[in-house]
Amino acid sequence: MTTAISGPARRRSLRPLAGVLSAIAVSQTGTRVSAVALPWFVLVTTGSATRTGLVAFCEMAPYVVVKALTGPLVDRAGPRGVSWTTDLVSAIAAGAIPLLHALHLLSFPILLALVAVVGAARGPGDLAKEVMVPEAADLAEVPLERATGLSGTTERLASTLGPAAGGALVALLGPLTGIVVNACSFALGSVIIGLALPRGVGQSVDVASAHGGQAESESGYWRRFGEGWTFLRGQPLLLTVIVMVACTNLLDQGLSSVLIPVWARQSGGGATAIGLLSSAGGAAAVLGSLVAAALAHRLPRRLVFFAGFLVAGAPRFLVLGSGAPLGAALAVFAVAGLGAGFINPVIGAVVLERVPRRMLGRVSALGDSMAWAGIPLGGLLAGAAVAAAGLVPVLLVGGSAYFLTTTLAGLRPEWREMKRPVVRAGTTEADGASQARAEEITT
Repeated sequence: MTTAISGPARRRSLRPLAGVLSAIAVSQTGTRVSAVALPWFVLVTTGSATRTGLVAFCEMAPYVVVKALTGPLVDRAGPRGVSWTTDLVSAIAAGAIPLLHALHLLSFPILLALVAVVGAARGPGDLAKEVMVPEAADLAEVPLERATGLSGTTERLASTLGPAAGGALVALLGPLTGIVVNACSFALGSVIIGLALPRGVGQSVDVASAHGGQAESESGYWRRFGEGWTFLRGQPLLLTVIVMVACTNLLDQGLSSVLIPVWARQSGGGATAIGLLSSAGGAAAVLGSLVAAALAHRLPRRLVFFAGFLVAGAPRFLVLGSGAPLGAALAVFAVAGLGAGFINPVIGAVVLERVPRRMLGRVSALGDSMAWAGIPLGGLLAGAAVAAAGLVPVLLVGGSAYFLTTTLAGLRPEWREMKRPVVRAGTTEADGASQARAEEITT
């Protein structure tokens, strides 16, 4: 395998990996701050919960769709350029919200349009950062599980600190301040990628030599998109993971956006209980991701993966449905967060090992979008179910569905393919993964 970054530039360097992780940290933290500030801004200015939900939908729907469609563009244009340009677009669109509001020019349709632009730009921006992780790990000579574990830890930490910071900013300075912070975080992420990542990161395969000519560089968008879908269809393990995660994402979204708030209101815990549960799960997930980054590459993947889902999924639903006190719920959510921290590093490593680098953008885009497809619907379905049947039955059914999804999926034969590729004598772990991908393509 030849690389776009060769010679002295291939010396061990931690700067690209640190740059990608830093960009992920600032952009994800800003997004989590906005997840508190933007809904509150809509509520206090319109007084409508329906409009608040519509704003959330207008951000997430473009995120999922555009992310699915831009994979071939990320592969062709390069993830570095896509990352810093889309972060800049997100910064401008997010910054326009408080600016237009201050000028008394922000109507609700304009707000929806700006939020949609932010979501549409975030999709390829997040994808581009994911695509840069494996080569940055190669440059740093860091195992894939450790690199994806660090990436997962960064996201978990942002998910823990961002909402807390957003709540504090909204309480002290108002919701528009949180939206400004989000815009600034996108701008900072764009600068970090532009300065810390060398040109060529993510374009690690000499595709012309790999195909015996210029076919790859000259192929059109839809051909490249089709190649990604064809490759994904030929990967039963990846498809099984995607379908399973799509189901759990839908259930998780319903829990976080509807079931926990309704439980907190009915139990008398209020917003404080919601914050405590989120903090307990988030802090434990950070710890789990750190442990996974240090140890996951030495542990059996299949055992770690399903044990993580076993403790991270159904127990949260069941403890809330059982009427247990807040202290017990906090303990269960903490254990669940710890288990959740081990899941994404395993998924990330399996994907990065099985997908050729030249196709990583388009395949990851399709896979991520399919896995996220149920998220916009999770809250809607949970709300309708609670209205029809009540909270406790929905929690019990949700926990049972989570358990059955993760348990029955584990019985499929594809999971035997999760084992690490054999690294031959005289090769590095990255070389072994590349050799495994090459052998898959040629067989």
